[in-house]
Amino acid sequence: MTTYHALVLNLHQPPGNLEHLLEHSPWEAKEILLALDRIPRSLWGWADVARVHLSLSGTLLETLSSPDFQSRVYAIADCGSLLWHFQNERLFSLLGTGYYHPVLPLIPEPDRQEQVRRWRGIASHLFWREHFGGFWPPEMGFSMELIPLLKRHGYRYVLVDSAYVEPITPMSWPELRYRPHIARYGDEEIAVVVRDRELSDAQESGMELSWFRREVAARTRHCHFEPLVTTATDGDNGGWFRNLSEEANFWTVLYRPLLEGARSAQDLVPTFIDDYLDSHGVHGEVRIRTGAWNTGWHHGGDFTQWTGSQAQRDALERIGVLSRRVHELHCAIGECQGHDSRLRGLAQEALWRILRAETSCNLYWGEAWVPRVHADLDAAEALLGHLAAPAGT
Repeated sequence: MTTYHALVLNLHQPPGNLEHLLEHSPWEAKEILLALDRIPRSLWGWADVARVHLSLSGTLLETLSSPDFQSRVYAIADCGSLLWHFQNERLFSLLGTGYYHPVLPLIPEPDRQEQVRRWRGIASHLFWREHFGGFWPPEMGFSMELIPLLKRHGYRYVLVDSAYVEPITPMSWPELRYRPHIARYGDEEIAVVVRDRELSDAQESGMELSWFRREVAARTRHCHFEPLVTTATDGDNGGWFRNLSEEANFWTVLYRPLLEGARSAQDLVPTFIDDYLDSHGVHGEVRIRTGAWNTGWHHGGDFTQWTGSQAQRDALERIGVLSRRVHELHCAIGECQGHDSRLRGLAQEALWRILRAETSCNLYWGEAWVPRVHADLDAAEALLGHLAAPAGT
């Protein structure tokens, strides 16, 4: 029986982070850029078997496509060529996500729409396509009410963490984890693909192929179907992905040997999720409890990483207040003063500031980056004040 493996890598850098690292920690910036550059280079010559899903945040795409940034780092990595290589549909399946990498269930509903819409804008421009089959929720932060939004934007499936999947249709543990399912919210439904949390933890920290093969075989031994094993981690963080040594790097130690095995035997075969869905479909209905993936010592179920302190909660509350104000002004401008370019420009800039404030990293590092939230919100509030002022003041 063939077991299929879907490899998913999340690639994200906060706004301005790579530029900051170039100035203050150039070796770290170099490690990140080389980790990104290594992805397509590691797969040259393996297009017959290699299959990799990539989620690239809008802020990372914005940085990599900046002519100024490209010229600054050309001696390290050719970012223009890197983006070109990511267009290779034989090797890569590009996943949709949120532009500023927000934890979507934690931000106001109108902002979710903007984050998803703006990512599609930059990705469609850079990768010359309109269709993206799958959706990667930033930080794997998912709640069922996101389903109608994802369907409106044409997504076929969404990735969810195994810790939150509950069966509605009776099914076994292997069926629950290693088959795609349907989740419904109201009149909308979407396919859900389950990330194996434990195997993903091993992928993140480093593992031997022999161990991975044995573990996959043990977990799928009771499957009466051809299972889909999905592992998803960051692809540019941690020594396993950043290490320059071929003796201690994900691509040379694990993935290329896995590809060699896929060429000679058909027991563990890399696949695109869309291809698996085309061949095997979905089975059964599930519900997904609200939560995020595990990071460090945090389980993710209560969003403690982003809501654990009063300062974090206060920042999220302020985001909600200002978001309501700017969206109300957008509606008022559209209804009453739709041709006033000055007002539209100020409102758009205020909204941009709020969306950027919602970057998950701003709230993840305890309270260290919370001031970044307030810096953008202060600017948004000032712009909202200008909106109430007469033109020319």
